[in-house]
Amino acid sequence: MVSAIRALGVEKVFDVDMAADMTIMEEGYEFLSRLKDKNAKLPMITSCSPGWIRYIEYYYPELIGHLSTCKSPQQMFGAIMKTYYAEKMKIDPAKIVVVAVMPCTAKKFERTRDDQSASGYPDIDAVLTTRELAKLLKSQGIDLASMPASGFDNPIGEGSSAGLLFGATGGVMEAALRTVYEVVTGKEPEKLDFKAVRGTKGIKTAVIDMNGTKVKVAVAHTLANAKVIMEQIRSGKADYQFVEIMTCPGGCVNGGGQPIHSAKVLNTTDVKTLRAKAIYKSDKKSKLRKSHENPVVKTLYSEYFGEPNSHKAHEVLHTKYTPRKKFQ
Repeated sequence: MVSAIRALGVEKVFDVDMAADMTIMEEGYEFLSRLKDKNAKLPMITSCSPGWIRYIEYYYPELIGHLSTCKSPQQMFGAIMKTYYAEKMKIDPAKIVVVAVMPCTAKKFERTRDDQSASGYPDIDAVLTTRELAKLLKSQGIDLASMPASGFDNPIGEGSSAGLLFGATGGVMEAALRTVYEVVTGKEPEKLDFKAVRGTKGIKTAVIDMNGTKVKVAVAHTLANAKVIMEQIRSGKADYQFVEIMTCPGGCVNGGGQPIHSAKVLNTTDVKTLRAKAIYKSDKKSKLRKSHENPVVKTLYSEYFGEPNSHKAHEVLHTKYTPRKKFQ
């Protein structure tokens, strides 16, 4: 895939999983700071899915304070490219064009949101869905299967498999728990696989014991299930501290921009489960399974951001949300 994208004429190809790792760092430490603050809004809710963000802005504007202030991995990536990368490579950010390839049609809208221009220029210049990329490759006569294997570019090319988990419902939560658990306890969890938050059940809950600190988490996918969680929070009946919400059934692997497969070819209509299994298989084989152990992440903090949730990190990697009036 990397070779195929280079063949289209782009200069550099990076892995947005790296920015997902940065999201985990920022979101994880934001969550821990809220746990320690008696006045903080809990539960904290993830902010990676732009369709979900649009939904809460319109239908639950009074609960916006529960959202993590983190930008999505897509927007964090663009922001890092036009700040840290531009400075490191001595490139005018005005001359950098960042094109994101995403499984999500709502990502096209997300790039136009306010407060998404950390460098003074849009974090992301254009978004292609994965289906559009496939059409583009075909139109240029590029056969993906016959392209030679090649790696992502440096110095910010590497992502962990924790970042890869973002594609499946429960994946953001699992990736966050791998890091948060270790930060709180000072040791690695007995099992890196938090299977309680996996699967395609509409709403999943779990209690994670971190050396006596018990955290109740919830994971929901589809806005119908998100509504259930939000009504619990609105009524004061939610006893969760951390909530993940994704708009699409099964998560981003089943996004509106993904390739459409024939059920006859796959012998199933449940493509989202097959894609999630592929993610977990890749994660299991990975040598880098935790966001905080990613060398790229360590370098970004040591050379530029200082520490998670620093003032610099908030300037570049965080955002704000806007209460909106319902459609008439």
